[in-house]
Amino acid sequence: MVQRTLFQDVHDDFRASFRTFLAREVVGDEGRYGQWEREGIVPREVYAKAGAGGFLGISVPERYGGAGASDFRFNLIVGEETQLAGVGSFGLGVTLQNDICLPYFERYCSERQRERWLPGIASGELITAIAMTEPGIGSDLAAMSTSARRDGDHYLLDGAKTFITNGINADLVIVAAKTDPRERHRGISLVVVERGMEGFARSRKLQKIGQHAQDTAELAFDGVHVPLDNLLGDEGEGFVYLVSNLPQERLSIAASAVAAAEAALVWTLDYVRERRAFGQPIGSFQSSRFALAEARTEVDIARTYIDRCVVELNAGTLTAEDAAMAKWWCTDLQGRVIDRCVQLHGGYGYMLEYPIARAYADARVTRIYGGANEIMKEIIGRSLGL
Repeated sequence: MVQRTLFQDVHDDFRASFRTFLAREVVGDEGRYGQWEREGIVPREVYAKAGAGGFLGISVPERYGGAGASDFRFNLIVGEETQLAGVGSFGLGVTLQNDICLPYFERYCSERQRERWLPGIASGELITAIAMTEPGIGSDLAAMSTSARRDGDHYLLDGAKTFITNGINADLVIVAAKTDPRERHRGISLVVVERGMEGFARSRKLQKIGQHAQDTAELAFDGVHVPLDNLLGDEGEGFVYLVSNLPQERLSIAASAVAAAEAALVWTLDYVRERRAFGQPIGSFQSSRFALAEARTEVDIARTYIDRCVVELNAGTLTAEDAAMAKWWCTDLQGRVIDRCVQLHGGYGYMLEYPIARAYADARVTRIYGGANEIMKEIIGRSLGL
């Protein structure tokens, strides 16, 4: 294995603390996480406990209740440890808050908005979501039909969004909407819809193949009066804001994908050392050794690339193309490695009592969300002048 040089003592301490939190509050001794998987949602109070432990809003300035640590290595640790603990659905909700939603509040909020929202985001009192995708438009955000038209000191918001992570739990939803229907990209703005606003409804909690404890929902907006004060940044700049955060979002997905593959490899190595067939451990067969050798090699190579991308993100130099390469390659790798590991588990790999089975179901969507992998290849291809 390649020796990682990315982390310092402070990161190691953070990892140990977060690992203890997961063991105590998420995994538990009584099958707590399995219950959340069956119920299709993580209890809100767990976010508050994560906030109290300092695991939410890590980059939020201290004056708003955060740690003031603008260092993606802490975010990386959260993604890695949730995968290793076999609680990826919970991890998705947390990384959505830290890696994907929070940058919008930090970069585009006015001082008044920061005072309203950042303390609650850091404490876990306020759970966040972002609503871009609509039924029927896929990755073509410019074709969205959700509209926000000015009406005095409010916007009137109408439309529907789908596949919204944290959709049921969310208190603050960043909604992409057309404020100028005559424009495509330049007509999009971001507004924050708050829990309890009249006309805002969670239409349906979606039933998914995997990621069961993650509350994914359809959202409906029927004449929602959104104050002009809830506009993020400038009107008409929403698409620019969305694009600017995509490298971090895609790196977050890629990093969790590599961590999921690593976790699957760890579980499988333990399994093949203990499981016997024809009088010997199944890991001793050449076919098993070769499959695991390939997985070990691919995971280490991918992790080296991810660590380099994290350094570049911290330095502000991570490009959209590098993030796209990380996203498609690492999520494809996740699928390959976990599929091999299920095979090595035999029939037990198909049983939900084993974490490898949940990891297999959870993995499939990563090649779709955050931009389908075909879109990632299109971004890279265009950068080649093709």
